[in-house]
Amino acid sequence: MDTVLKGAMLYRKQTLLQNDLMIRQGKLFPLLSPPEGSEASVLSLSGKVVIPGFADVHVHLREPGFSYKETILSGTRAAARGGYTDVCAMPNLSPPPDSMEHLDKERKLILRDACINVVPYACITKGQQGNELVDFRALAPYVAGFSDDGRGVQSASAMRGAMEQVKKTGKLIAAHCEDDSLLTGGFIHDGEYCRRHGHKGISSKSEWRQLERDLKLAKETGCKYHMCHVSTKESVALIRRAKAEGADVSCETAPHYLLLCDEDLRDDGRFKMNPPIRARADREALIEGLLDGTVDMIATDHAPHTDAEKAGGLKGSLMGVVGLECAFAALHTGLVKTGILALEKLLELMIDNPRKRFGLPERTLEAGQPADLAVLDLDREWVIKPAEFLSKGHATPFDGMKVTGDCILTMMGGEIVWKSKAANW
Repeated sequence: MDTVLKGAMLYRKQTLLQNDLMIRQGKLFPLLSPPEGSEASVLSLSGKVVIPGFADVHVHLREPGFSYKETILSGTRAAARGGYTDVCAMPNLSPPPDSMEHLDKERKLILRDACINVVPYACITKGQQGNELVDFRALAPYVAGFSDDGRGVQSASAMRGAMEQVKKTGKLIAAHCEDDSLLTGGFIHDGEYCRRHGHKGISSKSEWRQLERDLKLAKETGCKYHMCHVSTKESVALIRRAKAEGADVSCETAPHYLLLCDEDLRDDGRFKMNPPIRARADREALIEGLLDGTVDMIATDHAPHTDAEKAGGLKGSLMGVVGLECAFAALHTGLVKTGILALEKLLELMIDNPRKRFGLPERTLEAGQPADLAVLDLDREWVIKPAEFLSKGHATPFDGMKVTGDCILTMMGGEIVWKSKAANW
């Protein structure tokens, strides 16, 4: 049966226009009026926004190896719940995807269980140990890029060698910037809260110093380079300068760095992630970077752990928080409703820019395209309750936040993969 999406605003080419669509045999078609004799199911979407689906280039699906934290099934269901149709899965797995044999284990699970499109990363180094490089040429056709996420590549010579080889494949390196030699000094956060309670560990300098090295190498080698989860004002400044100098570089940040600073911290595992939430000045620099194009996209760094692993406060919990199911709602509430960003700009950062940079499927709402889409209710008010998440992970710093805006429907190929109870059809 055909389905008619009636009365919605459609997101096309960074603009919002009202139009009706029909889904027939999994594809989209414009609709001026229902076909004569049609038995189409009509979804009345007046006041709603239809988008081609969000894309997140930084998620942890935990399979193979850590299915007690998350599975490809639970993680992609969570992504669909949040309006995502495409995600890129990080390689912190067991075995890590550092060879075709290991990558195939992950790809088989994706093919079997994913309800949306999942593109894996491969490692930069064998076992993510920072030493022996992987076979980039063999892995490149099957991955979004190469990353040792969770660990910075400490050796400059290893990173240079990786960049020289990755450049030949046309893929990019997505780097977790962290200089291990700088991890013993400085507080996790620079604010009074952590100084008072003595939480030490990840200084801002450990991020931007390694980024500074990598940007120099990227300019020298010509490799496409992407910085994961930028969190400091110094990193934003370095990327802005590298772009002005013509380097082929990009970066992402996450909702928690844009909406929170160290003044919001609590001694709770849901506030512990790497890099950490930093100072107000860092948050302001990140927002400025969004506005001027220095920061290219927003990714969640969805990193689920068990409740027990997140029960040790800031000192004793594992690093990582979840975000796929509440990212849009939190960002819409904190950035769009407050007038910091236009809705179209937020959608560009979550839909268009990640697809272009990583070569993900170019999903649009044009005639003949697959009906891979999400429906947003911008007026729906709700409270973020992690106990209701589809993800196995529940630790989010946005727990209890009152938000406006939500995904109420996600489709892949015209088939519903998520439907909210708030969808009254």
